[in-house]
Parts: sequence; structure tokens; C-alpha cells
Amino acid sequence: MDGRLVQDSSMALDKTVDLFDKCHRFTKAKELIQANMYPYFRVIESAQDPEVIIDGKKMIMVGSNNYLGLTNHPQVKEAAIAAIKKYGTGCAGSRFLNGTLDSHVQLEEKLARFIRKEAALVFSTGFQVNLGVISALAGKDDILIIDKMDHASIIDGCRLSYADVVKFRHNDMADLERILKENKSRKKLIVVDGVFSMEGDIVNLPEVVALAQKYQARIMVDDAHGIGVLGKTGRGTAEHFGLEKEVDLIMGTYSKSLASIGGFIAGDEPIVHFIKHFARALIFSASPPPASVAAVDAALDIIDNEPERLTRLWAITQKMQDGFRAIGFETGPSETPIIPILVGDDLKAFTMAMMLQQEGVFANVAVSPAVATGKALIRTSYMATHTDEQLDRVLAAFDKVGKALGII
Repeated sequence: MDGRLVQDSSMALDKTVDLFDKCHRFTKAKELIQANMYPYFRVIESAQDPEVIIDGKKMIMVGSNNYLGLTNHPQVKEAAIAAIKKYGTGCAGSRFLNGTLDSHVQLEEKLARFIRKEAALVFSTGFQVNLGVISALAGKDDILIIDKMDHASIIDGCRLSYADVVKFRHNDMADLERILKENKSRKKLIVVDGVFSMEGDIVNLPEVVALAQKYQARIMVDDAHGIGVLGKTGRGTAEHFGLEKEVDLIMGTYSKSLASIGGFIAGDEPIVHFIKHFARALIFSASPPPASVAAVDAALDIIDNEPERLTRLWAITQKMQDGFRAIGFETGPSETPIIPILVGDDLKAFTMAMMLQQEGVFANVAVSPAVATGKALIRTSYMATHTDEQLDRVLAAFDKVGKALGII
């Protein structure tokens, strides 16, 4: 093509009609990068262990969802390598057509037993589970009732469903009952996080179940941050409360405690069978790769065979919650290994993250819309494989930075 005929698209269109105009006007991230205060897309040069390497420097990782420390476990890695040797690196198709391996079916059977449900169905990502399941089950005449602080994937799944969507105030059971009462004659699905990913608190599942039974609603729990963390044997929020039979659907991801990438839904066989044939996120996506499936299979065995990991995780959780509060930080309603440090101002949160990095600590920043406006926080999370010495260094770094910024 003659180069003289090619024009810069940003120059060719009137900004008032150019869809890309907003891209050129988005400057906030680049301003933070230039000010060396940008805390996202940091490049890690090592495994997701308690210590990671960034720019050749060792840092203590308190920003990972690797709760049980399994992503670098030898048994998990060996299982993934063996799967690649047997099946190759991908399935080259969707589950619906040519992409279902025997290992997918075996993992589904194992997950169903693990979650104590009749059936399970695996997806390529956790996000796709919520997109596929919610939009498959709910239609234009139905209503979806969700917690205001539910994960973005739940919100997007609701948008795809064409159902009416109503949010109730975070963990507010009176507000949930109000909505249920107003819609008692409609077909209803309540969708809640088991553990809320920014706040670190646990859904009031006993009350949700009681209200669902009273108003004849179904319940789906997104247990991405609960599986491997809550319950006597790490089965999640429903096990934690002894309500496994009362929760209709349990969703989980592999990218937290299960050391891989992907997700699943578990429930009664007829419901899972329906989802299998109507979830567009499953039918029109390539199936999970063999290595991922094998890694999850191995991780499930480790959870059962090494219960000391769960015990250690909770000892660490208690130590860090007590430690932060003793220093003077506000940690909100957290009651899990997700411990937020409430900062308030966005700019101060960005500054704090970079100062912590200078002290050798990697922690995450959450600002609006991930949290409410003016409620910016540093999100910390812990692994069963952290040492006490590492944790003490984290507390010392937070103490130093918090005082320097006037937060404590």
C-alpha cells in the first residue's frame, strides 16, 4: 500500500466522534509512572513464594493469593510437567466439541467429592465461571440479588443474564430481606462472595440461608477466597458454617489455594448438567490446558494430606491481625488471611505502596472502584509458607512507613 494513503487515525477523526478519544485523554496512570508511584503491573522475576524478586531485589510478598503456598510445590509442578508430556500444552478446542480430556472429567469428579456435591464443571478461568453460570441460569423474567461488594465477575455475569439485578448493602441481612420480600413471587438467585476479596470479611451465610429458605430463593456462593482457607478441612465457607447441603451452588477458582488458573462450579447434577449445555463462557472458550488441570488435581491431594498448612495459615493470620492492630492500623472487618490496611486517600495509598517496596515489602493497592471512594487501602494477604521472621520484617516496615506518612 502506498504510504501516502495511510493517515494517523488520531489525526483523521474529529474528537467529538472518535471512539478512541478517551484513550488519549487517560493520563492518570502515566502521571503515576512518571512520579514513580505506579503500583500496578510490577514485574516479578520468580515464583509466587513468600519472597519474590523484582528488578533483581528480593522482596517479601504479602500481595499474593497463594494462601497454602502450593504454586511452587514440587508435587504440583511434577504433575503439571507429566500432563504436558502426555497431552501436550493445549486442547485446541472447547469442552463442548473436541477439548474434553479424560483428565477434565476426572478432575470434575474429584472436585465434586471435595466440595461434597453431586457434580462439578471446570472452566478455563474463574471469571468465566461467574459469567457462564449466572447468565445461563437467570433470564429476563428473573431477579438476581447480590451483595454490593461482590466481585466484578459476578456483576458482569449479572449484566449478561438480562435478569433484573438488585444489590443489597454489604452483609446487611435486613436489606437483603427487604429485597426478598419485595420480590417474593419471582424466581430468585442470591449470589454472594464467601470471603470478600478486599475487606477480608466472611459472608453471614447462616442468615443468607435462612432468608433464602424463607423466601424460596436459590443461593450461589463465590468461594474463590474461601476454598483452601475456611472450614475444618479447607472446603470453604459452607463447611465453615456447616451449611454445605443448604448452599445450592459453590463456585471456586484455581488461582488462589489451588495453585493454577481456571475455575469450577459444583452443585446438584441436573443443575450442573444444564449449565454445561447453556453456559456460553464454557461452550465458546478453549478448555483448560492439561498442565492446569493436573496442578489442581495434585493441589487437592495436598490439602487433604497436609492439614498442617491450613493450621499454619490461621496462626499467621492471627499474628498479623494482632500485629497490625497493636501498631495502630485500622484493618476493618477482616477475619481471614486477607488483611486490609485502611489508608483513605488514593495518593497516600500509592505513596505507601512504593515506600513499602523500598523497604522490601510487596503489597497491593486498592482504590475506587475496587473499594468505595475515599476508602483506599493497602491489601495484604498471607501464605502458609511465610516464616515468623519474614512476618516480623513486614510489620516493622509497615510501622516505619505508617509513621512517616502520618497514618499511625
